[in-house]
Amino acid sequence: MKEIKFADRSSIEFVEEGSKLAPKFNQDGVIPVVVTESKSDLVLMLGYMNKEALDKSILTREAHYWSRSREALWKKGESSGMVHKIDDILIDDDQDSVWLKVTIQGLGASCHVGYKSCFYRSVESVDNGQVNLSFTEKQKIFDPEIVYPGFENPTKL
Repeated sequence: MKEIKFADRSSIEFVEEGSKLAPKFNQDGVIPVVVTESKSDLVLMLGYMNKEALDKSILTREAHYWSRSREALWKKGESSGMVHKIDDILIDDDQDSVWLKVTIQGLGASCHVGYKSCFYRSVESVDNGQVNLSFTEKQKIFDPEIVYPGFENPTKL
């Protein structure tokens, strides 16, 4: 697969008003990515991309991300079949964050826990200094143990 050459960030005007992609990766070499479902505008996840992930996402129109916990490139849905087919890629004003609008293939879920969205809980109340969460999604779409047999859970403590 070919590598994309991003434009140099030559001026503020070029970055904010120009017609060439000149992303600004952070000190760890990644850029944050907000992912929403195209048909519902539901926020599915917040991820990160390094240059290779952004290149592959642009060229294949399938979302690739950089896992900070595993320190590895991964194609969303490669093991589960729940691929993020990219409908639109947007860049913010100073080109340091990305917004993907996607259609989810397979079971129609995006979260490795089994819910449609990774944002399946809401901050509800404070009780004796502890913050309580309530579930915004009442049931899982799939069982992670069935979909990811033999895979280590990516959540790290």
